[in-house]
Amino acid sequence: MAVYRFDQFRKVLRVLGFAKIRSRKHETWRKVLVNGTILRVRISHKHGRDIPRWLFYEMLRQAGINEKKFRELM
Repeated sequence: MAVYRFDQFRKVLRVLGFAKIRSRKHETWRKVLVNGTILRVRISHKHGRDIPRWLFYEMLRQAGINEKKFRELM
């Protein structure tokens, strides 16, 4: 598995149409789907740092994508 950074994840969220709605201890990104479902992803402020593997997969789950889609959008 490749190692990804928080900056890269932010870029992919922007491409997917997520918007940053809060920035306190963590950033909260949100997207409302056509069917009314709200997706929320919480990200650390550690901009250039690597994302731990377990956290990367949790963030993918929250965003509703898989690693293959993430790589395509990067």
